[in-house]
Amino acid sequence: MRRGWILWVSLAVMIAESMVSLGIVAVKELRALYFRMCLYKQVGGRENGTGQPDADYQASDEHAAKNRAIDEVDPRFLVPGWITWGGLAASTAVCMGIVKALFDVPVYDTLIAVALALPLAVLGVRALGETDLNPVSGIGKVSQVVFAGVMPGNLVGNLIAGGIAEAGAQQAGDLMQDLKTGHLLNASPRAQFAGQMIGSVFSVFVTAGAYLLYSKVYAIPGLQFPVPTAQVWLDMARLVNGHPLPPHVWPFIISFALLFVVLPIGAAMLSYCARERIYVGCVSINRATLQRWWPSGIAFAMGIYNAPNFTLMRAIGAIAVSAAIEIIVARVKAGRRRDSIDLSPMHQKLLERKLRILAIIMASGFVLGEGTLSFFILLSQAFSA
Repeated sequence: MRRGWILWVSLAVMIAESMVSLGIVAVKELRALYFRMCLYKQVGGRENGTGQPDADYQASDEHAAKNRAIDEVDPRFLVPGWITWGGLAASTAVCMGIVKALFDVPVYDTLIAVALALPLAVLGVRALGETDLNPVSGIGKVSQVVFAGVMPGNLVGNLIAGGIAEAGAQQAGDLMQDLKTGHLLNASPRAQFAGQMIGSVFSVFVTAGAYLLYSKVYAIPGLQFPVPTAQVWLDMARLVNGHPLPPHVWPFIISFALLFVVLPIGAAMLSYCARERIYVGCVSINRATLQRWWPSGIAFAMGIYNAPNFTLMRAIGAIAVSAAIEIIVARVKAGRRRDSIDLSPMHQKLLERKLRILAIIMASGFVLGEGTLSFFILLSQAFSA
């Protein structure tokens, strides 16, 4: 009962920070669009008295054209537009049919969910690109709130609608990162698209088979796999459909929501601050350091509803990597000083970046090793049962 009570605090924190973060991203997009329109009007309408555009605007336009030329990809390697829009229409139709067959949700409700997922996915991709954090939890909750009015009292439909919005934002973010990495490596977007389509087809059978194996060996949800996120989704669906909250939880929901509304606003203000050092009272703090250690409400909320063995190990890993980087950099500096050679800030940043890349490679090996071994253990338990 106590865990169910505290989950509402976690849910309030996730919704508050995600909504504010999405709002900040939306305001940035509208602001950028406004300035682009203003610049376009100035470039198109300002002349220098000779009937020709002003030289400053010509220079800025040429600079923008050069940047576009660098970023442009040969049309032969792009995915044709008819495949993009045709695929969207076909996948939407398939989604409506499957949801109708499995959950008896009306097709027009599924269509509304897909239409709502499109702009939310754009906001999620922008937030992921700027902060390396995709606010999919808040995106799903926004869809749940909307569908509480579209399908009142339908818990299953509410969960499906939220799931469609969250899945759309999650997959859009993953595709953005994949395509951006491919662009930096000069890979063909069409080849990446073909590979993603092949992987998507195979993943349908792999994920369904893996779930069947796990559900055969373990109880889901159960002691080993409690699936805490599912409880958060269910609580949200119940709340927006009129179910009462636990007693005495409202003051804590409001307090934590207000606290974590302030954090993304502060992070946005830090990103726009031009000064390298921030003064907090009499203490001067480097802006980059403050941004790196700025707390995340989503991480706080995840720490509430995730099991300690998951959260604590992540914290230990992060602290170990940070400590190892500091120790290695300090030793390199000490060795350079013995040789009367200073380590320049540029070389120090390069060393730290290489060490972080090495840490990511090591972490990937840990995940791959544990996942592979657990899969073989799962297979042995499934066939021996």
